[in-house]
Amino acid sequence: MKVAIIGCGAIGGVVARAVRDGAVPEAELVGVVHAEPVDPPDLPVVDFRTALEVADLVVECAGQRALAELGPSVVESAADLLVVSVGALTDDALLHKLRDSGPGGLHLCTGAIGGLDLLAATARGGGLDSVRIVTTKKAPALVQRWMDAEQQERIRTATGPVELMRAPAREVTAAFPSSTNVAASVALAVGDWNKVEATVVADPDAPLTSHVISAEGSAGRYRFEICNQPSPENPTTSGVVPHAVLSAVARLARRTGVFA
Repeated sequence: MKVAIIGCGAIGGVVARAVRDGAVPEAELVGVVHAEPVDPPDLPVVDFRTALEVADLVVECAGQRALAELGPSVVESAADLLVVSVGALTDDALLHKLRDSGPGGLHLCTGAIGGLDLLAATARGGGLDSVRIVTTKKAPALVQRWMDAEQQERIRTATGPVELMRAPAREVTAAFPSSTNVAASVALAVGDWNKVEATVVADPDAPLTSHVISAEGSAGRYRFEICNQPSPENPTTSGVVPHAVLSAVARLARRTGVFA
């Protein structure tokens, strides 16, 4: 399977080098598409049009804006699209366009969390009455441009945990686009944006990035706690995310004998 990657940062760079070096035996890197003025010296660089012409799979690792701008062209070509920036799919029009504009297929990466398969199964099987996700990160990683100076300073100087927002998953994902792809993933798995309550907490002493997911319904009660090391290159994402992407690429390349 020929793979092109959009983005070459903390996620895309790790994925591209791993595929190049044979970490996924069934996959071959054809190149990276990126917007930076300086090309990575150790990776093949291709333009977007070339990527669509030669790749079987295009992996989006460049953020929500890049997905919105480039994703539709991928699925309209013959290539499949693997999405990392799941939070962009709060835009229903974009989700429908990516899902229904084939012939290329749409695939979503689980990223920094697990348990989505079980949540999807219980939502389908009997319904869920309540779903909550609480995301806790080191305080500086949660400062947003839309915050006024007072809010930003409150986060940067916090001496303990500070709850920044609690709202339906769609609202929280829009407010914290670099930190809440997980909330969007939970909502998409459950199939109901309004049923999922998301909370974002800034904690200056948090050693790890944590996501606590709890759900309750007719099928039972569930609780998942995921604690990840932040990426050393970009503290707004978890270090495990590139490896989740590589696992997804391997599943799509192999298509047999793997969990689906």
